[in-house]
Amino acid sequence: MRTVKTLLAGDHFVRNDLLAAALGNIPDVAFEFREVTLPWPLTPYGRVAEVDEASDAEAQLIEALAGVELAVTQMGPFTERVLDAAPDLRFLVVCRGGPVNVNVAAAAERGIAVASTPGRNAVAAAEHAVALTMGALRNLPRLQRTLEHGEWRSDLYAYDECGGELDGSTVGLVGYGAIGQRVARVMLAFGARVLVADPYVEQAPEGIELVELDELLRQADVVSLHARLTDQTRGMIGAQQIAAMPRGAVLVNTARGGLLDYDATVDALESGQLGAAAFDVFPSEPVPAGSRLLTAPNIVMTPHLAGATRQTAHRAGSIAAEAVAAFLNGKDPAGLVRA
Repeated sequence: MRTVKTLLAGDHFVRNDLLAAALGNIPDVAFEFREVTLPWPLTPYGRVAEVDEASDAEAQLIEALAGVELAVTQMGPFTERVLDAAPDLRFLVVCRGGPVNVNVAAAAERGIAVASTPGRNAVAAAEHAVALTMGALRNLPRLQRTLEHGEWRSDLYAYDECGGELDGSTVGLVGYGAIGQRVARVMLAFGARVLVADPYVEQAPEGIELVELDELLRQADVVSLHARLTDQTRGMIGAQQIAAMPRGAVLVNTARGGLLDYDATVDALESGQLGAAAFDVFPSEPVPAGSRLLTAPNIVMTPHLAGATRQTAHRAGSIAAEAVAAFLNGKDPAGLVRA
């Protein structure tokens, strides 16, 4: 049986014990674990040297990587400096949809393969997007606040005050990856008509209508963003696009804050062009004190927690273990990242 020296650089969400248990299911391999527990999410991530969304722990990783052949992490900052301290490292798995906290080019130069765990939070993120959509449609935060203030607002049953339904509504999904596909299935089950705008999708499955973004915005009662943030998608929904939506429409963003002009969104909420909005992601995180978002009407917000379920953490470990097993058997892991 082969023994593999492995670094587990987990945190307080994707924990080292979960990673160790998942790797322990790989047959015919004995792992010699070395562990570092990173502070996320108790301490927010940020930019570290040349990588993004990482825990500031270069020194910890450098100390732990001596002799290590495999490493599994979620928020570890695998910068060029860290990779220089890992001459024996051959494979690195990042328990995220993409390895933004890894200098992939520097890893490739050193012969280190890098894999991610795409789809690990698709279920959680899709369910959260649906929950936010329903919360915005029915304005649940406002209703809860009335009870917290000792009010019994039966007047909110009035036609001009009450919310809408998904059944019979047109829901537009901007992006049709793993999360968007799950949201689409749920929306269809609720009785909604579902439109999809995604330049990478050539043919939508039965029941889904594939349209251009302009047409989606013109028709959709609910617009939910699920696109990746790229140079092409940054700022893709601004004042012009919001103005093209039906008056009173609902806008939901659980993807990335950079996709949307939030000032234009607040303007539209205040004017009534948007009936409601729901966000799990923001242009600046955490949301700064004094942000207009904090006082905007008809808005539902959560602090970038769409993927935060225990099942996501376990799934990350399982997908990481599958990647390690493939690598050790000389195969390309499903989430292999090309430099």
